[in-house]
Amino acid sequence: MRLFVALDPPEDIKQRLLLAQGGVSGARWQSADQLHLTLRFLGELDRHQAADAAAALAGVHHPRFSLSLAGAGVFGKPTRPEALWIGVTPEAAVKALHNKVDQALARVGIAPETRQFKPHITIARLNGRTGPLGGFMTDQGGISGPPFPVDDFCLYESTLSRDGAVYTILERYPLGSA
Repeated sequence: MRLFVALDPPEDIKQRLLLAQGGVSGARWQSADQLHLTLRFLGELDRHQAADAAAALAGVHHPRFSLSLAGAGVFGKPTRPEALWIGVTPEAAVKALHNKVDQALARVGIAPETRQFKPHITIARLNGRTGPLGGFMTDQGGISGPPFPVDDFCLYESTLSRDGAVYTILERYPLGSA
């Protein structure tokens, strides 16, 4: 099973993110079902490891919080961009939840993430044949929006297909009162 832990934005936020898409030729834009904020990628786990991870995640306690969309960015090298993303603010609560998820998974033998965590929602995958990004960054670089509630986080399974990844929520973990 190929698994990851993420926040599932509300439908109105997904619609806002879908409206922000466009203006970059060759980009593979994410569908509404693919929009999420990854807290932790777990990779391939067997069923026993997956069950251990699910049980560990059930023990994560964190208060509910709110986020807002905030700005756009690009991952990858300037000469070879890999992904377009929309950021969120404030980042502190998401980073604290990420750390708790990492700690819970470490207790069941899943090594902590080594890359620096940058809270974001990927809206497009890019390849070497992608057109210029300047127009997108001008149009969406200052994107913002009203706060939206974060009431839970999810364990997802990612199934790769010819048309891109299909994400299925396996479990929702509620957050506590603020």
